[in-house]
Amino acid sequence: MVGSLGNGFLMDLGEKVEPLPQEFDPKEISCGITSEVNGAVGENGKEREIVLGRNVHTMCLTIDEPEADDEVTGEKEAYMAGVLARYRKSLIERTKHHLGYPYNLDFDYGALGQLQHFSINNLGDPFIESNYGVHSRQFEVGVLDWFARLWELEKDEYWGYITNCGTEGNLHGILVGREVFPDGILYASKESHYSIFKAARMYRMECVKVNTLISGEIDCADFAAKLILNKDKPAIINVNIGTTVKGAVDDLDLVIKTLEETGFTDRFYIHCDGALFGLMMPFVKRAPKVTFKKPIGSVSVSGHKFVGCPMPCGVQLTRLKHINALSRNVEYLASRDATIMGSRNGHAPIFLWYTLNRKGYRGFQKEVQKCLRNAHYLRDHLRAAGISAMLNELSSTVVFERPKDEEFIRRWQLACEGRIAHVVVMPNVNIDKLDNFLNELVQKRASWYQDEKIQPPCVAAELGEDNCVCALHKN
Repeated sequence: MVGSLGNGFLMDLGEKVEPLPQEFDPKEISCGITSEVNGAVGENGKEREIVLGRNVHTMCLTIDEPEADDEVTGEKEAYMAGVLARYRKSLIERTKHHLGYPYNLDFDYGALGQLQHFSINNLGDPFIESNYGVHSRQFEVGVLDWFARLWELEKDEYWGYITNCGTEGNLHGILVGREVFPDGILYASKESHYSIFKAARMYRMECVKVNTLISGEIDCADFAAKLILNKDKPAIINVNIGTTVKGAVDDLDLVIKTLEETGFTDRFYIHCDGALFGLMMPFVKRAPKVTFKKPIGSVSVSGHKFVGCPMPCGVQLTRLKHINALSRNVEYLASRDATIMGSRNGHAPIFLWYTLNRKGYRGFQKEVQKCLRNAHYLRDHLRAAGISAMLNELSSTVVFERPKDEEFIRRWQLACEGRIAHVVVMPNVNIDKLDNFLNELVQKRASWYQDEKIQPPCVAAELGEDNCVCALHKN
């Protein structure tokens, strides 16, 4: 099996991999953390243990001063070349066993390798040139226009920019909402991405967490009750177009209806966090539309997830009328700026432009259909193997009981929360990869539960009784 690491490099996924040298054995760190935002509160409000990753300081690659004769002997160059070669092999191996995080690893940007010698920086406003001439604004605005068409907002009515990551898009969307309604209260479901709650802390906003349904989508009955308690202040709402763990899509139309029925007409701002599914939903038949023809204020998506950009980036779009409160003239740049970051990666817009041109709407539609088919395949085979599993209707995120072995979790890079884990089926995840995962999971699981006294966990509280096949619910 052959894939690509971009920049023209092909990788053989069957290649034998040598691990990077380690001076110490990395130690797993565990600690008890009480934090509702991170889902660390277990049953009955008791704190539960979160298993953190390995301490990178025990295996970092040190930087040593070059020896006086290094330029002559070339030993330093040879050493660094060896480290990079082994690192590349480790990337190949980790890519083979990547299932838990929503990154599309199926890309080849060899044609763009010629641009890697330039320091391309889009600092400032995307629509106004600065004095720094090595930029890619023409590509950036082309990408923004494509997304504006997708979400039905006219060229002269939108403003946006290509962010450095999905979190920055959320930070910007919430910031715009706060500028529109300075005394507004931020409402977000408990299953919203952690960056939403980070925004509340950064901007010192009052934040109300709303309960969710078993699917993971926002509970609009609880939302209405909490709105009524704060009728004197405007509402700033984060709507999830695919939650982080369960891939649930909040009902945008019901959220708007709830706001209007509780007396918040013209006193709300909606930011849509579409990190992954914001780009998938437009290509799913019968999926509810995310569009600026509805009274939303902003939408953000990640560029390194479904699109498959090799560096973290994102797209943030808002209404032009909202941005004047944020925008400032910057003489040093000879431009305006309403972004969060100053310098912005000028390579990212070119990668996005390149992919959007190659695939187009029809190409993305094919990839979405493939992901949904493969997600159903995984869910069905997990259930057939007697493993509790759930898949939301508009999602490619398959949620199932958490594997008992942390080493297995690390091997397949699974994202976990409490008693559940998930696989995000992306375009690079094919049936062969899913079969390898399923076969290994079933084999390992047989050894974990060979003692009849040890039973698989009940996940009815997380996934619903219909999706739980523990001893209590399988009948």
